[in-house]
Amino acid sequence: MIEIGKYNVLTVVKIVDFGVYLDGGERGEILMPKEYVPANCSPDDEVKVFIYFDSEDRIVATTEVPTIMVGVFAYLKVVATSSVGAFLDWGLRKDLLVPFREQREPMVVGKSYLVYAYVDKASDRIVASAKIEKYLDQVFPDYQENQEVDILIARPSDLGYNVIVNHTHWGLIYNNEIFRPVRIGERTKGYVNRVREDEKIDVALQPAGYEKIGGLAGMILEKLKDYEGVLDLSDKSKPEDIYNVFGCSKKNYKKALGTLLKQGIIEVGDIEVRLKPED
Repeated sequence: MIEIGKYNVLTVVKIVDFGVYLDGGERGEILMPKEYVPANCSPDDEVKVFIYFDSEDRIVATTEVPTIMVGVFAYLKVVATSSVGAFLDWGLRKDLLVPFREQREPMVVGKSYLVYAYVDKASDRIVASAKIEKYLDQVFPDYQENQEVDILIARPSDLGYNVIVNHTHWGLIYNNEIFRPVRIGERTKGYVNRVREDEKIDVALQPAGYEKIGGLAGMILEKLKDYEGVLDLSDKSKPEDIYNVFGCSKKNYKKALGTLLKQGIIEVGDIEVRLKPED
């Protein structure tokens, strides 16, 4: 059974001048237009394709990569409006509709909005909704401490940033856990700090634990060796400068420097770190 609005692996049935037909099971044969057909495609080959509806509401296949799929959240830009709703650019030829009933406020051309894509049961068509709350926190947040998750930076809050965790739950990254610039709509990896009693999820941008700090200390030593024993990053450097080099927070960088200091390996100045001369 094929899934509309998602990737499917389908078998090539026949090749025609204007493309290939794929076995769509109960949906019948599905056309993949010629411009999307992989080189040297032959009957009985299996191809990974995205299934959606074209401008004439026919089911078609494409090897193009959309910026959203059914069951997923994304920030998308409005490219047009009409009497039926707003249309979003999702990287495919036919724009994605947000019906008026699924808009939190009237959408404006040129602005981007956080939306969720789904298949409308009444019309059997892919549409999007800006009323995202009804698609989140529907199941218990079963996460382990320090578990890696996919997050989408959703919106700022007084405490930091609200994020969407694994396209399923709301989460929060606190300001003191943000050690690099983040932007609304950014997709990245996060790590679960804890699931609170109210089932809210606290998330960090990097894993915690002694192993991470130990590994970072080794990275600092390697970088010092690469730069002849001098590194222009001290414990007073800007958090974003530290992240650009080591991909870590200033807090963890300072802990790693402390480890190396205790071992008598480095010296830390106001603007630099040096390997300590051997006796």
